[in-house]
Amino acid sequence: MSDDVLLIEDTHGVRRITMNRPDAFNSLTVELKQRLIEALRDTAADDSVRAVVVTGAGKAFCAGQDLKEHITQLESDDPTPLRTVEEHYNPLIRAVTTMPKPTIAAVNGTAAGAGASLAYACDLRVAAENAKFLMAFANVGLSTDSGASWTLPRLIGYGRAMEMLLLAEPVAADEALRIGMVNRVVPAGEAAGAATELATRMATGPTSAYARIKETMLAAAAEGLDETLAVEAGAQAESGNTADHREAVSAFIDKRDPEFTGH
Repeated sequence: MSDDVLLIEDTHGVRRITMNRPDAFNSLTVELKQRLIEALRDTAADDSVRAVVVTGAGKAFCAGQDLKEHITQLESDDPTPLRTVEEHYNPLIRAVTTMPKPTIAAVNGTAAGAGASLAYACDLRVAAENAKFLMAFANVGLSTDSGASWTLPRLIGYGRAMEMLLLAEPVAADEALRIGMVNRVVPAGEAAGAATELATRMATGPTSAYARIKETMLAAAAEGLDETLAVEAGAQAESGNTADHREAVSAFIDKRDPEFTGH
């Protein structure tokens, strides 16, 4: 395994981004947070990438904030811990949610705190059967960050999200699937492979349309009906002018499979 805290691999239009601190359960140091933000921004701008998988090396997806680094900084009066939400976590979640292509979290093990929030921010979640989700902010005397108070209730409802946040009890993969927190559960050790297989399929799809779908869903989550209808109208007009739309209609008429280019 490389000493690099973040690994990036491109295959068939899919970029797999792997948090690589397995001995620390891929907990988030300043270095890893900065690398993740940079990688996600680069991915958004790279037209050769048409789907994204985010996962963790080893037995965990991501345990959240690296508390060893955190306490060391607090004890030395380093202001970094007090700025990390605005400087790191907020940009990280914005980079995921505004990614103009599908993002899939391959939750290969424990996802806790900001690590779980990172998975919630992705468009889809594939979890290993031994994965679990823990919103542990209250256990360390903190409030939510990394968008959890926005994303989690939209996945599982306000009441269930509040229970997770206040009681900090872990949710196993089968329960996560039942309540809609994850989309698929696969055998242990197969999350990254299953997510990559799904991403490979989506990488051959209408990438521009996926981006517009994400745009309308984000708008609908925060706006009223009239505002959402306006966003949908604009997004549909953009989609209707794409080569992929014309190709899909032509393929339908010709009774063949469309060949999407992402444009």
